[in-house]
Parts: sequence; structure tokens; C-alpha cells
Amino acid sequence: MSSTVITISNEDEITPTQKRKSQFALLSNVYSLVAKQSKHDMRKVIHSFKVGIAFVLVSFLYLLDPLYKKVGENAIWAIMTVVVIFEFSAGATLGKGLNRGIGTILGGGLGCLASILADEIGGIGNAIIVGTSVFVFGTAATYFRLIPSIKRRYDYGAMIFILTFNLVVVSGLHTDKVMELARERLSNIGMGFAVCVFTNVLIFPIWASDELHYSIASKFETLACYIEGYLEEYFRLVNEKENHSNTSFASCKSMLHSKSSDESLANFARWEPWHGKFGLSYPWDKYLQIGDVLRELATTIVSLKECLQSHRQPSSALRQSIREPCEAVGSSLAWTLRDIGESIMKMERCRPKAFIAPKLQSMKQELSLVTYSKLGAAENGEGLAMASFVFLLIKMVEKVEVLVEEVEELGALAGFSN
Repeated sequence: MSSTVITISNEDEITPTQKRKSQFALLSNVYSLVAKQSKHDMRKVIHSFKVGIAFVLVSFLYLLDPLYKKVGENAIWAIMTVVVIFEFSAGATLGKGLNRGIGTILGGGLGCLASILADEIGGIGNAIIVGTSVFVFGTAATYFRLIPSIKRRYDYGAMIFILTFNLVVVSGLHTDKVMELARERLSNIGMGFAVCVFTNVLIFPIWASDELHYSIASKFETLACYIEGYLEEYFRLVNEKENHSNTSFASCKSMLHSKSSDESLANFARWEPWHGKFGLSYPWDKYLQIGDVLRELATTIVSLKECLQSHRQPSSALRQSIREPCEAVGSSLAWTLRDIGESIMKMERCRPKAFIAPKLQSMKQELSLVTYSKLGAAENGEGLAMASFVFLLIKMVEKVEVLVEEVEELGALAGFSN
């Protein structure tokens, strides 16, 4: 879980109003952290209970005599299916279950055909057919597993296909026994899958699509807070800095490593049925594109933090001379990020790019003019440090421009309300 460091100032220098605001901010942060942790812990408890319920239901295949007489010892495959495919989110469970079913059917079916052909030929041809089919299908399935688009969604199914095909072909059983064994195991895998779907999708479902949606939308607010905090720290006077701790940017850094998590959630979300406002062909790829731009913006913000910690800094007077336009840009960036993030959270159309883009363009021009006008009066080291700071601000404006365009496209593709 990310950590939050609260800025602490000297109590003799703050007014009662500032103290109340500080206490309110502290309580808000504590409440937010506790609520987030409590919600996450509750989801873990719910998932654990659902797994227990699934095991109880599948164990009836052994405990109830009528069911046991039909399935016999093959009920172990239903229990193994629950153990293997029951995942935290509904989409992950459905994806793994369908992959297991498709892989078993294709592997068993092709294995039976290869076994029938080998039996018909007999003799030395039997071994040739078995060896050739194992080599061809094993090589082809392994190659397809390495293709990124297939690996993301069907890697588990390809692995089950290879396993099932080899077990059927190499088993050496007669065709009638192979068909009977395949039918029994497939029916038991279907029972296990049905139990998983019932408990995971119908009992307090945890949707990967909801998690991805709220994860992407909440990142806008996080980045807006960091932009405001770092600008405030940059323009703080030297004697004020001594009484303040550095703002933590652990959450901003953790965002840089969220790509794999976002891709996994998007992959699971594609398997989920229609629920709420998320349809079957929902544009999850657009969420991933927005996540990429957010990470690029987070990288720029982390660079801004490193700029603040550099030993080469412009003088306090030079910083104060550019404070007003830079803080205006920071406030506008934070406002824009919160606005488009809220539009995603509420699934409403954001302000059109034609309304926001001119404002962002004017920000970049103003920052450029400020930099050129101040660089001439600054010493070499101070001018370079200030130019680096302003350059990062301009880069952030450009990234926000891209985000506005991406969110506007998302609203059109997903059918956000006006």
C-alpha cells in the first residue's frame, strides 16, 4: 500500500485557520487510507468465503451417493478444476475456465482422431503416426503460445491443449476407452467450472472491469495533487523549507510500474459478461492507452521532484519572479486533470478538446515567454536550472493535452452520457 507523508510546519508560525485546515487534511488522509484498506481486506474475506463455498459444493460429488455413483473417482477432476481456475475476479475465473474447457475439447478431439488413425494403420505405422502428431501439434501450439496477442488471452488454454493431446495420444488406450475417458473427464471439468461460475459470478462478484475503471480514474486526482504539492514546495521560501518535510512521491513512482497490472485487469475484463454500464465490446484498449499517457505524465512529475532536490537551484528571488505564471499553470493542470478524471469516474462526457486545448496552448506560450525573459538576467547555472524546471512544466502541459484527447475519444467509444 502507498504511504502518505503529511507536511508539518512550525506551530508558532501558523494561524488557527491554517491549523484547522491541517487537522482536516490529516483526518481526511487517515480516513481515506483506512477506508481503502478496509475495503480491500473485506474483498479478501469475501473471496475466501466464496472459495470455501465452492469446495463444499464440489465435494457433494463424493458425499452424495447418487452423484458418486454417476461420476465415481473422476470427481477428482471437478475438485482440481475448482482449485486451478477459481481466481479473485470474475473475469479471471471465466477466462481460465473457458480456456481450460476449450483446450480440453480441442486437445481431446484431435487426440482421438490421431489415435483412431494410428489404430487403423497399426504396426510400425502406429508409432510413426503418434510420434509425428505429438511433434507437429506440440510444436505448433508452443509457437502460438509465444505470439503476444494469443499469449495474453489463451496461454492457459494452449497449455491445456498440449497436455490433453499428449495424454490422449500417448496413453495407448483403445479408441472406445479414450472416448469414454474424455467424456467423463470433460463432464467433471464442466461441473467444476459451473460451481466456480455460480460462486464467483453470482455471489458478491468482484469485477476486474470495475477495478480497472476506478484505478485509471483515481490516478488523475493523484497526479493533480502531486503537481500542486511540488509547485508549492518549489516556490516555498528557504526558511519555510526548513520547517517542512519533503512530500512523499511513493504513489507517483508506484504508478510507473502499473502497466502489467492494467493489462491483466483489461484481459480479465474482456471475459466478463455485460454488467452495469460495461458492455461486451467495451473499449478496454483505450483505458490502456490512457494508462500509458498517465505513466508518461507521472515520469515527468518524478523528474520534477528530482529537479527540486538538485543541489543546483536558482536563487529564491529568481524563483519568486516566475512564481505567479508557474502556479497558474499548475492550478490549471490540476483542475484539468481532476475534471477529465471525474468524467471517467462518472462515465460522463468531459469538456471538449476544443474548449480546453486553447487554454493549454496559451499556458505553454506564457511559460516560454517567461523563460526567455528571465534567462538573460540569470547566471549560467541558475538559468539552466530554471529552464529545466519550466521545460518540465511545458512537457506536463503537452501530456495533459494528449490526455484530454484520449478521454474525449473514450467517451465517444464507450457512449458516455452528456
